[in-house]
Amino acid sequence: METTSQKFFHRGAIASMVLLILWCVAWEVWLAPLKPGGSWMALKAAPLLFPLAGIIKRDVYTLQWTSMVILLYFTEGVVRGWSDIGHLSAWLGWGEALIVAVYFICAVMYVRPYKKAAKQLTKDLLDKVNRVNSAK
Repeated sequence: METTSQKFFHRGAIASMVLLILWCVAWEVWLAPLKPGGSWMALKAAPLLFPLAGIIKRDVYTLQWTSMVILLYFTEGVVRGWSDIGHLSAWLGWGEALIVAVYFICAVMYVRPYKKAAKQLTKDLLDKVNRVNSAK
C-alpha cells in the first residue's frame, strides 16, 4: 500500500516528466529554436516518451533508471542556461534543469521505501542463512 507521500511523489514524477517533454518540444520548435522555423533538436524529447508508460504504472525499475538518464537533460539545461546567447534560450535551459531536478527528487523519494524494504529482506535472509550455517 502506498503512503500519501509516495502518491505525491509519483504524481510529481509524472507531471515533471510530461512537462519536460512539452518543454523540450516547445523550446526547440516555437520559443527559441536553434534555427528559425524550428529545429530537429526537438527530437531530444522522443527518448523521454519511452519510459513514460512505466512511470505511470509505478514501475520501480523504470523510475530508478530514468532518475539516472534524466541527468543528461539536467546537464544540457545547465550548459545551455550558462552559455546560450539568447536571453530566452538561457532561461529555458535553466527551466529545463529545474524540471529535471523536480523529477529526480520525486523519483528518488518514490523509490526510497522500496529500496529500504529490499535491503531489510536481504538482511533478514542473510541472517537466516547465517543461523542455519552456524547451527551445523
